[in-house]
Amino acid sequence: MKKFSGAWKSSGKPRKQRKYRLNAPLHIKQKLVHSHLSKDLRKKYSMRSVSLRKGDKVKIMRGNFKKQEGKVDSISTKDTAVFVSGIEVTKKDGTKRLVLFNPSNLMITELNLDDKQRQEILERK
Repeated sequence: MKKFSGAWKSSGKPRKQRKYRLNAPLHIKQKLVHSHLSKDLRKKYSMRSVSLRKGDKVKIMRGNFKKQEGKVDSISTKDTAVFVSGIEVTKKDGTKRLVLFNPSNLMITELNLDDKQRQEILERK
């Protein structure tokens, strides 16, 4: 059985859209780890969203941690999930664990511009 097909992308059925996202190879999942920019960054770079990187400052827009801010600690491309430092959950046994966030529920407030290639991508337009 074929695991991934580009034809799923154009389907209107939510079931097939979820299947596309779940079975997508890593080079396509990387493109799914984008987040919206804040209004001032949107004006500055004339872009709506940009790929998340470690070190970006983000604001959480949805869920139990709404309106909290933190830096991106790590990104799981495989799970299309983001860990934000400073936002933890205390487990039943008392240990703390970082919370997974969907990139669509985050907004970038400050970009990490250590990488020169990333600066070039942002200044292209």
